[in-house]
Amino acid sequence: MGEDRPRGPASRAELSGEEDPVAGTARGRLGRRLYGRSAGKPLSARREALLSDLLPRLTVAVHPPGALDPASLFDGRPVRVVLEIGFGAGEHLVAQATSHPETGYVGVEPFLDGVAKVLVGIDAAGLTNIWLRRGDARDLLDELAPGVIDRVFILFPDPWPKARHHKRRLIQPAFLDQLARVLAPEAEVRFATDWADYANEALLVFTRHARFRWRARSAMDWRAPPSDHVPTRYQQKGLGDCSPVYYDFDFLG
Repeated sequence: MGEDRPRGPASRAELSGEEDPVAGTARGRLGRRLYGRSAGKPLSARREALLSDLLPRLTVAVHPPGALDPASLFDGRPVRVVLEIGFGAGEHLVAQATSHPETGYVGVEPFLDGVAKVLVGIDAAGLTNIWLRRGDARDLLDELAPGVIDRVFILFPDPWPKARHHKRRLIQPAFLDQLARVLAPEAEVRFATDWADYANEALLVFTRHARFRWRARSAMDWRAPPSDHVPTRYQQKGLGDCSPVYYDFDFLG
């Protein structure tokens, strides 16, 4: 982009935190789990019922590697397919699906509480254009056919703030290789975080990858929320160490 290309926020010193109770090697691709406990407090009766009745009807079944065309999941072929990785409580996913009924959405989230919450939103809005997978997004990426995803949202993923835990962060070169395989020509990827060192690290990983191009032309392109952004519950808590940044990337094919 040349010399006028905006820079990400300045790095800050690592903040201290509690040791994560789960530091396993639950998955082979990167050799480590990217999240901690996948279940929390007991759920309400309504959420338990939705997990029992609605989730099985919306769960993307496990497919052989490279065999899943997500467009085939929906009634009528959607105009495009959007993947949200780590949808949290689902506010953004539900709002996007409500605003764009012609688009098919697939959401991936390891945490049971988040899955239960998004089911409440889906049920309340009567949505029929969302499919879900509870688990590791990298497993789903392995199952997807090449070139089948038109847009990806990765909003406020676990920042793993301690330096010794940075290797667990999602945005790594191997993950971008995996992501690039499933993206359609001219696909878009949005990454957001409110941790300064993760913002810098992720921007470096994306811009060093040959198949992604950062869209920003001025600082406001990454400092201001995009017009179609929907704040998440996590974002509103303000737990990070900087103001949120939003990086939009074009997939170069």
